[in-house]
Amino acid sequence: MITNSNHDFAMERRLRDLDPELHQRFTDTVFGLQYILSNYKLLFPAFTDHTELHSLSVIDFCNHLIGDQIDRMNADEIYSLLVGCYFHDTGMGISEKDYVAFSKEIDFGDYFDTHSREDIPRIIRDFHNEYSGLFIRKYAPFFEIPSEEHLWAIIEIARGHRKTPLLDTDQYPLAWKVPSGRTICLPYLSALIRLCDEIDVTAARNPALLYDLECITDSIDILHYKRHMAVKELVVSDDAFTMLVETEEPEILDSLDRMAVKMQKTLDDCRQAVLGRTPFVITQEKVLIQRKS
Repeated sequence: MITNSNHDFAMERRLRDLDPELHQRFTDTVFGLQYILSNYKLLFPAFTDHTELHSLSVIDFCNHLIGDQIDRMNADEIYSLLVGCYFHDTGMGISEKDYVAFSKEIDFGDYFDTHSREDIPRIIRDFHNEYSGLFIRKYAPFFEIPSEEHLWAIIEIARGHRKTPLLDTDQYPLAWKVPSGRTICLPYLSALIRLCDEIDVTAARNPALLYDLECITDSIDILHYKRHMAVKELVVSDDAFTMLVETEEPEILDSLDRMAVKMQKTLDDCRQAVLGRTPFVITQEKVLIQRKS
């Protein structure tokens, strides 16, 4: 639940007003991605939703966290964030051929010291932001992204929804220049998508119509499903994100506590990147859990 509905579809409306051509490019991209985003279910039939419904939720949260700051954002920033939100999980549904090719370009570090190379779904899940970036790069010509500069920004925003170092000035420059002469504030946009992806945790993210619940057999997936189903609302206020939960199961409550800690860490990191590097603000400071009455 958002406390202020005045910001619904704020980016979409402002982009249409500022630059109708970029707005049309965004609309065309959404149309082209709607089936691609559903491909993740081939590998993750019991995983939380990563379709366009999740992308819409991330955009909705972005709109409300941006709030009145929308007046300080230019058309290129809005376009790049909107497209990045739609692209950010495309790495979850890549083909086997793309998996093999993209894996050659990813720095896995010491990951395979403790993980099997045969567990392809786990590898994709753990590095899906990197696979998303490579997917965007390969298939960009089909989505008529207006310039190489816009493409680079969209890739970094999509990659930035998890793990990447938002304080890195090379990956996330404060003022990335595009052909229009305007600049894109990459630390702010990447922090927004990371935070808004993290807080999309409510039961609404797991609508039963998307799932064959009999497919959920893994104990970890069952726990994750129950945890999400227990979060009936996420209330966004000026100073906090509050999860309203409904469960009596100790295991689920413990899992929710751990999730809140992870969300708080993401919030802290994003606030540090935004407040320390940009002229924008994220006003929320706390992640809270409250029993729903």
